Amino acid sequence: MSGRAMLTPRLSKLGPVALVTGASDGIGRATAEALAREGFDLIVTARREPALQALAERLRRDTGVSVDVVPADLGSSAGVDTLLSALSTRDVGVAVLAAGFGSAGAFAKGDIATEQTMLALNCGAVLTLTHALSARMIARGAGQIVLFGSIVGFQGNGGSAHYSATKAWVQTLAEGLAIELRPQGVHVLSVAPGPVATGFGARAGMRMGSAETPETIATGVVRALGRSGTIRPGRLSKLLGWSLATTPRFLRVRIMTGIITGMAAGAGAKGGAHAG
Repeated sequence: MSGRAMLTPRLSKLGPVALVTGASDGIGRATAEALAREGFDLIVTARREPALQALAERLRRDTGVSVDVVPADLGSSAGVDTLLSALSTRDVGVAVLAAGFGSAGAFAKGDIATEQTMLALNCGAVLTLTHALSARMIARGAGQIVLFGSIVGFQGNGGSAHYSATKAWVQTLAEGLAIELRPQGVHVLSVAPGPVATGFGARAGMRMGSAETPETIATGVVRALGRSGTIRPGRLSKLLGWSLATTPRFLRVRIMTGIITGMAAGAGAKGGAHAG
């Protein structure tokens, strides 16, 4: 077994335990791996318990950290309650809320039940968990909350209207809380990646061309711990952000709609939402 890394002073002041939601795959899994290498004990959650258990066993073996597994569907209130109950006795210093899914296609043709579940997971679970954890972090005078926006969250996007709206909500919440909580020792970070090479694109009915790796996003998250604000990890997200920054909003909407529509058409999407 590899020796356990010691948390650096920058990270240790946040707290010894990190929560990662959506840890069974993609960005969530890569971030859990990166945090374990830094020396954080972990609490990982997602719907797929076998994938979580496999991740936990590997991280315990390879890094020596403690990893607790909490299977939960955060798209339901029962799942959120299950996670909050598991966290009630844990001193979570870093909360990475990476669970979420998206959709592509015509909004009116999508399944409304799936869209409602997306809203519950991408926004409702984030709201409840952020509220509970921020209160605890304020009480201890330190902590880090990491929320996941997206490049699509800075304007509306035809062909992915509802998913983009959920990410705009997350971005706005993160920006406000970053100002509100920082004087109390709690940092709030919004991560706004561009396309990422995970199973998300296929499940959302989108073809990813140029895309960042989950590991690139996770590295950016770990480097930014102890800070507040918005980061765009990876060259692609920075390029898209800079190129659109001075473009009028109405034109950004049209440009991004063209990109999203092209990605969905390339994958043969027919509308609807799919778990990511």
